[in-house]
Amino acid sequence: MSIERPCIGAAEGGLPGRAPETPLSLKWFAVYTSCRHEKRVAQHLDRREIENYLPLYKSRRKWSDGSKVTLDLPLFPGYLFVHIKHTERGHVLGVPGALAVLGGSAHDPIALPDEAINALRTGLDRRTVEPHPLLVAGRRARIRSGALAGMEGVVLRRQNGFRVVITLEHIARSIAVEVPLEELEPVPDVEWQRDGTYGD
Repeated sequence: MSIERPCIGAAEGGLPGRAPETPLSLKWFAVYTSCRHEKRVAQHLDRREIENYLPLYKSRRKWSDGSKVTLDLPLFPGYLFVHIKHTERGHVLGVPGALAVLGGSAHDPIALPDEAINALRTGLDRRTVEPHPLLVAGRRARIRSGALAGMEGVVLRRQNGFRVVITLEHIARSIAVEVPLEELEPVPDVEWQRDGTYGD
């Protein structure tokens, strides 16, 4: 179900095929933050010793005086991830700038798959990535080797190669990753149409 946010949209709801969570197990949850406060929220979480992950990407900018700089910017603007027990979300929401723990309902958030967060943490620094508009149609492929292996997305052809647009449906955000064609394999239609999101 899509909901409107003050500065960007987010989709709530769980992903199919998920193992049940217990209140005492550590799980990854997406946290919606105030606009442009992702790094500040991460700093507050660090001070409170709450494990968190803020994916960043490098963006080259040119200032009005002609100087150039490389910035580390949030890969998913308005979001970061926390590794907490189900019962600890109140501690997260006590952090300035943390607005909501997403997924399911306000009283019953649904965790993200550990595999997705682990793949992002270990693979993003080995590929060129950037934010990408959310796609809801197109052919899907799976990265079969190298960094981010196992993750699926929509293939885009570019002049100098291919990109795979990977979507974290839990927060309705996508990233575009440059991937050699030989590292991709098609996802059978029966797999990528199972949730009704994609199709011909």
